Amino acid sequence: MNNQLLTIDNELDSFAITFAPLSLAEIYSLADDPANGAIVLMSGTVRNQTEGKPVKSLEYQAYEPMAIAVFRSIAQQIRHKWKDVNRVVIHHRIGHLSIGEISVLVAVGCPHRGEAFAACQYAIDTLKHNAPIWKKEHWEDGSSTWVSIGACEQEDQ
Repeated sequence: MNNQLLTIDNELDSFAITFAPLSLAEIYSLADDPANGAIVLMSGTVRNQTEGKPVKSLEYQAYEPMAIAVFRSIAQQIRHKWKDVNRVVIHHRIGHLSIGEISVLVAVGCPHRGEAFAACQYAIDTLKHNAPIWKKEHWEDGSSTWVSIGACEQEDQ
């Protein structure tokens, strides 16, 4: 079975939805460029609670073609706002994830750290709001609930 559902790469950017574990080293290398003075990488991980309620695990689902289109749009918007950005990398994992596993990696490489930080934050905030990705929270008490990742936006800010 191929763990990689959908990956889109061009000369500059990389976008993926995958069942496979995400690699910090791989994402960093995809964002690397000789013109970079900074690479900012954001790692979203599965935590053990939501609003004080114990979480056992998460399960992610995505509408892959539309999610990749959203990732591409985010990169285009970033390049419009921050002209010097060299690389945008957005990879999101789907399937069942345990506490501590990485669910999303976003990396932005560009000449200056301020732009890299701002563009990376923009990428993850926009992804959470716009991407068709859902998570099912499996609670310690045996219950579970599906939510859009956008519904989690307020608690993470």
